[in-house]
Amino acid sequence: MRIEENCFIKERHTFRMPVYARWFVEYDTVGDLISLLHSDLLRNHSFLPIGGGSNLLFVHEHYDGVLLHSVIRDVTVLNETDSEVLVKVGAGVVWDDFVAHCVSNGWGGAENLSYIPGEVGASAVQNIGAYGVEVKDIIHEVETIEIATASPRIFTNAECEYGYRSSIFKHALKGKYIVTAVVYRLQKNPRLHLDYGNLRHSLPEGDITIADVRRAVIDIRRSKLPEPDEYGSAGSFFMNPVIPVEQYEALKATYPDMPHYEVDSTHVKVPAGWLIDRCGWKGKEEGGAAVYEKQCLVLINKNNACPGDVVTLADKIKQSVQQTYGITINPEVNYIE
Repeated sequence: MRIEENCFIKERHTFRMPVYARWFVEYDTVGDLISLLHSDLLRNHSFLPIGGGSNLLFVHEHYDGVLLHSVIRDVTVLNETDSEVLVKVGAGVVWDDFVAHCVSNGWGGAENLSYIPGEVGASAVQNIGAYGVEVKDIIHEVETIEIATASPRIFTNAECEYGYRSSIFKHALKGKYIVTAVVYRLQKNPRLHLDYGNLRHSLPEGDITIADVRRAVIDIRRSKLPEPDEYGSAGSFFMNPVIPVEQYEALKATYPDMPHYEVDSTHVKVPAGWLIDRCGWKGKEEGGAAVYEKQCLVLINKNNACPGDVVTLADKIKQSVQQTYGITINPEVNYIE
């Protein structure tokens, strides 16, 4: 266990803004986490569990509390058959390292989620997704510690109440549990998901493997997203809005090229990046923050941005889309006070 006071956390969150935390704590085991929950440090101060800091926006330059970071990084095969494998993964494992591990072992299901920043624990909270796949599709169960009692609890997939970029841990039980490990169910003969966006066109002809899918996803993401050493960002800043079919059909009469993806018989998903682009925000700046030139869904720390620059830019974009299309877009990124 490591405790650091008045910690400069610029390298601990992917926006790379100059933010200080009153305390930064890393723990290596579930036992360490339980000890921390019984400690005066956490009983007397507000605290926030974080992963790789890839989905956070600190809205002030000082966080007056304790940041908790797991470095539980065990990867254990719990059960294996001819068709599938159950793997328990510590919350502190880097997500893309785990995806690479799956692909190298021939375990399918996670390949479409390649190159998403962050760590395993956050994947189960955010229900991360990309190219027609969400992590809920491969989660078997989630191991947690209840904050109030420091007691373990295992959530089944159904109990996690997964939805689009949401889970029970983001809503009804927000701030009540800390994820310590996730058990994934992976397939040895997976059904590939290739029909979202331009993924299929980026793949080779003939038989396609999960390694091919991973390479294609990484290439696409690299072409659209800034590398961490180029600009700080939180990846996709806004969620794609889900709207009623009737609203989409009415908009399509005015905007015939508006893309969409069917969600169910009564709802469609509209790409937020398309809406933002068509509102003229590509490359626009607010202080040191900007909309990324290659992907309007990404807000970047272009020139020593402060948190307020990003908040103001995001608010202006949201208002612009609402005024133009009557569609509300909401941040995927978590604002931290």
